[in-house]
Formats: sequence, structure tokens, C-alpha cells
Amino acid sequence: MNITTTLGSSIASLPANGWAQLALYMVVLIALAKPLGWFMARVYDGKAPFGLSRLLGPIERLFYRLGGVREADPMTWRTYAIAILLFNALGFGVVFALQVLQSSLPANPQGLADVEPSSAFNTAISFVTNTNWQGYGGEVTMSYLTQMLGLSVQNFLSAATGMAVLVALIRGLVKKHSTDIGNAWVDLTRSTLYILLPLSFIFAIFLVSQGVVQTFKPYQTVALTVPLSYDEPVKDAAGEPVMNADGTPKTTPVAVTTQTIPLGPAASQIAIKQLGTNGGGFFNVNSAHPLENPTGLANFFELLAILLIPAALCWMYGDMVKDRRQGWAILAAMSAIFVVLLASTASFEQAGNPRLDKISIGDVASPTTPTTVAIDQHASDLHSGGNMEGKETRFGIANSALWATATTAASNGSVNSMHDSYTPLGGLIPMWLMQLGEVVYGGVGCGLYGMLLFVIIGVFVSGLMVGRTPEYLGKKIEPFEMKMASIAILIPCALVLVGTAIAVVWPPELGGAGGTSNPGPHGFSQILYALSSASNNNGSAFAGLSANTKFYNTLLGLAMFFARFGVLIPVLAIAGSLAAKNQTPSTSGTLPTHTPLFVVLLIAVVVVVGALTFIPALALGPIVEQLQLNN
Repeated sequence: MNITTTLGSSIASLPANGWAQLALYMVVLIALAKPLGWFMARVYDGKAPFGLSRLLGPIERLFYRLGGVREADPMTWRTYAIAILLFNALGFGVVFALQVLQSSLPANPQGLADVEPSSAFNTAISFVTNTNWQGYGGEVTMSYLTQMLGLSVQNFLSAATGMAVLVALIRGLVKKHSTDIGNAWVDLTRSTLYILLPLSFIFAIFLVSQGVVQTFKPYQTVALTVPLSYDEPVKDAAGEPVMNADGTPKTTPVAVTTQTIPLGPAASQIAIKQLGTNGGGFFNVNSAHPLENPTGLANFFELLAILLIPAALCWMYGDMVKDRRQGWAILAAMSAIFVVLLASTASFEQAGNPRLDKISIGDVASPTTPTTVAIDQHASDLHSGGNMEGKETRFGIANSALWATATTAASNGSVNSMHDSYTPLGGLIPMWLMQLGEVVYGGVGCGLYGMLLFVIIGVFVSGLMVGRTPEYLGKKIEPFEMKMASIAILIPCALVLVGTAIAVVWPPELGGAGGTSNPGPHGFSQILYALSSASNNNGSAFAGLSANTKFYNTLLGLAMFFARFGVLIPVLAIAGSLAAKNQTPSTSGTLPTHTPLFVVLLIAVVVVVGALTFIPALALGPIVEQLQLNN
């Protein structure tokens, strides 16, 4: 059987059980969006159901008293933005301090050293901006205290920030003649206390039941069931190899009989890393680690957790604007883009490497007879299982492709396979999903408010086509809203392209393009992926890029900062502007924004902006690499 790289042929080659798993995932995700969305709408209206108000209300009010917050105090968009910035600046300071003082602090059973300042700067910005880019190995860099008090706590707070800003934008669409878009401290508290904490608590208990570790014990050293031995090169004091008299490298035998297994309070962090679309792994290999993702059931529910809240927020949005059709329309647009790109990723990975199709197996000596056997067979018969490089056999292609697509559709960034080992087109899709602005589901809160920016662009374009002032939910979309929406959409795009250009031309000896593990287009893809991930607050890595250097720690840190707050502040400005407007009654000339036609228009706007902005850059990386493979 010859497997081609055409999409039609590769779709046919994916096993039926693979398609069934992908379909089951989508059905369960959409089914859970409504009940969770209904619950979150009640929380933000101050009417948390299931007795949670009675149970958690006293704790909520205690926080307000301790912080000097009055729940009913309104905020203008500027006051709201200042509160959000101060809140996140404090988070940055705490995470940075925990890292650089780590060796002097408790809960460090392995005696791990202080984190190097540029790495601590990068990590602090990363977790504050909900990016969770990691240039370090968690089990060899971060103490238990840093992981818990710094990274895990910030996973909650950065997710709550995105949710709070979304709720402020929704209020801007609902309110009339008002400067009030809510109270930031109330929205942050309710997001954390009523939504993120209960869901994470339940999910963490489930993860522990599946074998995810949750302990404060130090790392354990165990005996290997099959000891290993190898010859290690001998080096002198300068690190140069020592040679024998005959000119061969001198070696010394090494026997390995034990292994150190890293432990820690992982389950509690894994729960919020997925539910809050954070993605930072407790261990270096993230969700490919058996102590983070031990079973197929754990893999399914962790995948579900990545997109659960972003999908449910669409339903919540429709409920809060008193027109649930609006939420379903946006969810339909997100899901349509996601399903097509998910199917494409799985298909390209199942198709495998086209170079192997061109290799014929000639005469091969039989292992049982001294004669030579002629084998008339294409190598594609031997790789019909698809591209399994960098993937775990316990997950296979379907679940690996699903994770790669889901984690980059959301601003999650966790991985259960190595994206660097994907086929060029299979790796292009996760990269392009990030470049679309993380609006196909996206991060908690930020995904939906990012998509609403595209909705504003869409209704503006439609207004130009019919020659009338565009409206959305009765609010006129005027030049100020368009300017803010354009700024918010273009900032991440500029950060990706300008940052990639800087990294490519920066001298290798100063940490620039020399950090790639591959020359040519694949090395360019590694750089482009890293900047796409940082500039869209995703956090996943293509791997193969030595990013834990002063150059990349600084460049990626700045990209993460401006991508987060360069979008967040214009969104709040739009919220304030819309809240001050009156609602205009719908007429026969008003564009309905809940119909299939508008869903298609919204998809077109998202795809066209992403295509026009990034196809030239993608052509220098994964596209030309695919052409090289096909030649």
C-alpha cells in the first residue's frame, strides 16, 4: 500500500478507532459546554448555585474585608485596567523572588540552587501572562515551594485574569449609558473561588486516582530491573577527550544500576495547568511524563480539561448577553476551524514521511538461509503506521495529534508528544493555530475576548459592504472600537514576525539563530514556532531550540508581556466605550450575528487575517521543508 501526502489519501489511512476517539472527544466537549457555561453565568451574576454561595460566600466576603474592597464599587475601564496591571505586577514579583531565593527557602528536599536571573525573569513573566513557556526542566530546577506557591498559584491567578477581562467586556456589551464595567477584585475572586478552585480540586483527586503523584517526599532512588552498562569517554580538566596511544578515544566502563525518580505535589498543579489553559509541566517532558499523564483515561480527561472552560465560556457569553444564539454561533465558528485542522494534523501524521515512499527494498539476505531473497516492496508498506517519531505508543497518532491541536488551539502549551518530530505540514498546523491569535477556543477568557475582536472586525466589514454603520448586539461599532480591535489583533502578529527576524539575524555567538538544532527551513521553523508560542501566550515548544539563554529569555519574555497586556488593555478600552453607548434597535438592515452566514463570515475573517499575515513566514519554514521532502 502506497501512502501519499495528499489529504484525501491520508484521511483514508487513519484507523477507524482513531476517528472514533476524535469524534468522542468533540461530542463530550460540546455536551459539557452548556452545564458549565450555565454555572459560570450564575457565578458572575452573584448567584452561585448548588449552595456554593452559602458555603464560599463568607470566604469571599472575608477576602473583600482584608483587601478593603467594597463589592458594589463600580470601576471605569481605566480603573479596572490599573487594578489588573497592579495585580499581575505583584504576581510577577512573588514568582521572581521565589526563584532567585529558592535555595534559602524551605520545601526544597533536593537542595536545588537559585534560578539564574534571566531564566527567573522569563519564567515569572511566562506564568503571570498565562503562557507558561518553560526554558528549564522542572524536576531539576524548581523546588516544591516554588512549584506550589509560585507556579501553581499563578496558574489560578493568570487564568482568573483572562476570565475577569472577558466578563468586563460582556458587561460593556450589555450596559447602557454607563462607565461601570464591574469590579476587577470581585471578578478575580469569583473566578478563582467559585470556578477554578472547585474544578481543580475535583480534577486533582481524579488524577491521583489514576497515578499522578502528589507527595512532599524527596526524590526516590530505585534499583533498575535491567542494569545498564556503557563506555564513557574520558576527558581532561579542560573538557577535552583523552586519547589512547593508538589515537582512539580513551573510555572507562560505567555501570548503571539505579535510577532517581522525581516526585512532588504534581497532581494539584496538573489540574489547574489544564483547566486554566496554563500548560506548564511539573516535569520536564510535561504531559508525556508517566507521573503527569499515566493512563489513557487520564490523557482523555486532561485533554478535555484543556478546552472545557473556553468552550463553556461561549455558552456563558450567550446567557449573559440574553441571546444564547450568539454564544452558539461563536462556538460553532471555533469548532468548525478546530475540527478541520484537527483532521488535517492527524491525517498528515498518519501519512508519514513521503521520503520513505521513494525507497525500494532490494535484495536482502535471509536471516535463515545463506541465499539472497528478492523483496519487491515499497518502504511505505513498512511505515504504514504513520509518523510515530516523537510520539508515545500508548497514545498513538490520533491522541497525539488531538493533544497537539487542542493545546495550540487553546493557549495551553502542554504536550504529550514532540512537535519538533511532526511532519512539516503536521507541525505547521499547531503553529498556525497559535498564529491565528489563540481564538479557536483559546485560553480561558482571553480566547473568547480575542474572538470577539474578530467579531467586531467582521461586523465592520459587513457594514462597509452594505453602506451603513455596523452594529453588534445593538451597539454601534465606530472608529474607536475598530482602532482598539486592530491594535489588539496586530500586536501579537508584529511580535511574532519582528521577534523571529531579530532571532534569525542576531549573532549566533550571542545566542541567536545558533541555538537551533537543525539548519535550513527546519531550524527556521524552530525559531518561528518559539516566537509564535510566546507572542500568543501559548507556551508550547517545537523543541530543538536552546532557548534558556539570556538572549531568548529576554526576547521571549518581552514578547509574552506585550502580547498579554497589549491585547488586554485595548479589550478593556472597548468594554468601556461600548458600556457608555445606548443600544440601537434592530432594523431590516441590521446584520444578524447568530446565523450560519455570519459564522462563515467570522471564520473567513479569522482565516484570512492569519493567512495573509503568516503564510510568507510559513513558506520559509514548514512549507519549503515539505517541498524538500516531496522532491
